[in-house]
Amino acid sequence: MNNKEQGLHAFVTGGTGFLGANLVEQLLADGWQVTAMHREGSDTRLVERAGVTLVPAALGDIDSLRAAVPAGIDALFHVAANTNMWRGGNAQQWRDNVVGSANIARVAREKGVGRMVVTSSISAYGYHREKITEASPQLADDPRHHYLYTKKRAEQVVREEIDRGLDALFLNPCGIVGKYDTSSWAQTFFMIAQDRLPGVPPGAGSFCYAGEVARAHISAWHRGRCGENYILAGTDATFLEFFGQIARLVGKPEPRRTTPALAIRALARCNDWVSRITRREPAVTPEKAAMLTRRVVASSDRARRELGYTTDVELGQMLAESRDWLVEQGLLQLQQGVIYESQ
Repeated sequence: MNNKEQGLHAFVTGGTGFLGANLVEQLLADGWQVTAMHREGSDTRLVERAGVTLVPAALGDIDSLRAAVPAGIDALFHVAANTNMWRGGNAQQWRDNVVGSANIARVAREKGVGRMVVTSSISAYGYHREKITEASPQLADDPRHHYLYTKKRAEQVVREEIDRGLDALFLNPCGIVGKYDTSSWAQTFFMIAQDRLPGVPPGAGSFCYAGEVARAHISAWHRGRCGENYILAGTDATFLEFFGQIARLVGKPEPRRTTPALAIRALARCNDWVSRITRREPAVTPEKAAMLTRRVVASSDRARRELGYTTDVELGQMLAESRDWLVEQGLLQLQQGVIYESQ
């Protein structure tokens, strides 16, 4: 079926960011009309494309959302999120992730949006010893792990609108890797390339390809079930393996050992005390230390069965695409002799 003939219209929050830009790109390729929301003064270059209408609004201002969201559109993709992991940003994070999700879900219901697809996170499930599935309990109930805490509660406030008649569902990606990233795993490229990496944490994670995560959002609109969660995992790897692949891609020696978890957590606690005085975010916070020293892996079986989600892209390919885009943008400088192939 040709989407251009259907005249499908999508509204995207977070369209100016990493995952949002990948999603907007695929929506346009499929023939959708796209309205992308952005904060006043934010950098919109990633989504300044033919076929995209940019509208200013703020998640914390429900009246601005009512003005921005067109009535009766087919899809609302709520991708925007505050990924802060420092206590100094917790108040704003609550407003963005929880209050903001409640606001946009309410507006989606009021405006008669066809379906809302919410980008949640594997973090909404908290920390588990076993591989996480949709049947796992959501354990993110410790406010000290504030990002995780807010992602669970963001889902809860959207579910309140589902109970009032909103058609919505949730995607829970793991660590997303790919082009358009400047602030997530891209920071690891910068640290390794500039010999600023303080150490390698002993944890592990599931890493998913940004392009496939974006595709899963569109598939979820078509094929997902209201109220359900769909975990989007990918390649499981230790951080030693993950950082080692980045080191090879930027022409640096591969790290050979990890830093003990106790040392990382102790450093984070010291940094936290200092930040109470300086009011500046440290490089390693207790939340970051907790995440990087645990094993957080998950299963994508439901998303494969119901959404056609694939995990065919290998970790090295994901990281190479991320590196190549950073190089093309002039954000990452490679040493002479490093093999570089544009994607």
